[in-house]
Amino acid sequence: MYAVYLFSITWAIVQSLPQGAPPSVCQTLMPFHGGGIRPQGGLSPYTIVPRRQGNHIVVTMTSALGIPFQGFLLQGRTPDRDIIGQFDSSSVNEGHPLDCGTPSDSITHNSPNDKNSIDVVWSPPRGYEGPVIFNATIAQEYETFWVGLESDPVHVTKRGANDPQFSFPLHNNGPTPPNYIPRQVKQNSAEFDPFYQGCSVTKLCFGSPANCVESKNCKAAVAVTVAGDKYDFELKAESSAVWVGVGLSEDDKMGDDSVVECVKRGNGIAAFMSYTNGNPNYGAPRLPNPQLGIQLLNSSIQDGAIYCRVRRDALTIVNGKAFDLIGKKYNLLIAAGSSLKQSSVGFHDLTYLASAQSQALADVSALAAKSKLLIRLHGCFMIAAWLGTASVGILLARYYRQTWMGRQILGKDVWFAWHRIFMLLTWALTIAAFVLIFVELKAWSGERNPHAILGTITTILCFIQPIGAYFRPHPGTAKRPIFNWLHWSIGNAAHILAIVTLFFAVKLTKAELPDFVDWILVAYVVLHVISHLILSLMNCIADRSSERRVTSFPMKDLGGPGRNSAYSDRSSDAPYSNFRRGLLAVYIVIILAIVIALIVITALAPIAESWTSFKSAVAPTNAN
Repeated sequence: MYAVYLFSITWAIVQSLPQGAPPSVCQTLMPFHGGGIRPQGGLSPYTIVPRRQGNHIVVTMTSALGIPFQGFLLQGRTPDRDIIGQFDSSSVNEGHPLDCGTPSDSITHNSPNDKNSIDVVWSPPRGYEGPVIFNATIAQEYETFWVGLESDPVHVTKRGANDPQFSFPLHNNGPTPPNYIPRQVKQNSAEFDPFYQGCSVTKLCFGSPANCVESKNCKAAVAVTVAGDKYDFELKAESSAVWVGVGLSEDDKMGDDSVVECVKRGNGIAAFMSYTNGNPNYGAPRLPNPQLGIQLLNSSIQDGAIYCRVRRDALTIVNGKAFDLIGKKYNLLIAAGSSLKQSSVGFHDLTYLASAQSQALADVSALAAKSKLLIRLHGCFMIAAWLGTASVGILLARYYRQTWMGRQILGKDVWFAWHRIFMLLTWALTIAAFVLIFVELKAWSGERNPHAILGTITTILCFIQPIGAYFRPHPGTAKRPIFNWLHWSIGNAAHILAIVTLFFAVKLTKAELPDFVDWILVAYVVLHVISHLILSLMNCIADRSSERRVTSFPMKDLGGPGRNSAYSDRSSDAPYSNFRRGLLAVYIVIILAIVIALIVITALAPIAESWTSFKSAVAPTNAN
């Protein structure tokens, strides 16, 4: 089966050249090689030189450096880029005419044999006067080609109906730059990006975020094709990336992996081999021979986006470890980042994703991404705990001790019963989230972000809080004030740290959260602070109106004997209790809306790609 597959791929590549260019590329001059190979940039080693021969023009395509080429497409064009004239195919054994607008107005190759030079005869249309520029695409080989090469202009005049005259400017003996810019119809890149052509049909594709290959909007992606006893890796990344890499791993974790990386270097791209370190010293230092077993075939930077095609040997020995692309299966790790180090790439701060299972690289079937369920649950649990249950529980304990007086739940005051329920939920959700993230990572986070440290401190404070509450001294005892202050300090410190930790979570690569989540968190903070200010103010007004001097600071309510004598009447609510209950209801509704919104965003992350896919799915329906 492998031999059959290898033959089919090789045959497909060979067959893309012999018949020459198809009519579909007449206007763009852009060959469709490999479903996404980009043309070369910079100067071309080939020249297009026209010269007069009687009433015709002989156009010569050659290389001053003696570099042969395999394929070509040649046209004569006016300054308005209209294709004109007629080529005499009988004048050349290596080409045949192509009818782009009129018969024989273009000419292309017959076979992929090496050609050192091609001479072809061109005649202008009858009655035409004006300049003509010869444009060509010349392919050195299948993966290496230049698009839109130009000749010097030729000016056509006439003395008689069948006697055209030609004038030539002084010829520049150097190669002409590819100044011709093909006219291309602007298409939605998510639908027409040629990189994705052939995925799951002729090549193995994998990208980040998950399922982006199907929607054709990956932040970073890799495509693998078999080329004889070599493997070609195509890599691409979005415009903000300065590097993109693919790792071959025996599991879905980073560490002891062979990496092919493409890096922006000046106006071009360089390819290197590197090897990843695992926990605790995460990194991807380059090999002493960074080109071991690889060859950069093609590369480009278009609108800032990186593209490269790297050919890799089927067997390489990296750090004493054999990577056999034919005999072994591998997980793919795709990553991209915006920074570089002295001898390695920087952190994958733009995107990172591992495949869910290992797969033979010659198997072009769809490769699923590793599930991020545990990461999503971790985020959702922490949001529900610290923006939801903790916020309401803290508010109840601080401002609602003198509300719902005379009523109890299971023998406890209403405020205390609900406070205990909300805080136990906070404790359970936090511990569960903490366990889930360590089950997922099986190590300490490798990101340079204080989220992990702050989250661990928050979890420790949360864990000891109910233990201290269980052993609290009885009200009125000498040690009760100490407990009150410790309980209040630890609880508020944990809550503040948790909110700060959530802000840092937005910047985590694995979280894939949009930046606007920061503003939702800011809205929560504003709501929480305003609610505290209003309730504190209402407590002060209630104290004055009832001519009682009980402070609104709750820790003093249980400070010791006689400290809350003003509230000795336990049968009635404090003044303005209805207002406080109404404010609590509004607070809970808004908090619930914020929590639900953030949980949905976290669960569906990356939400931007999900929204794009949704709009693409419903667009045809709306159009109808």
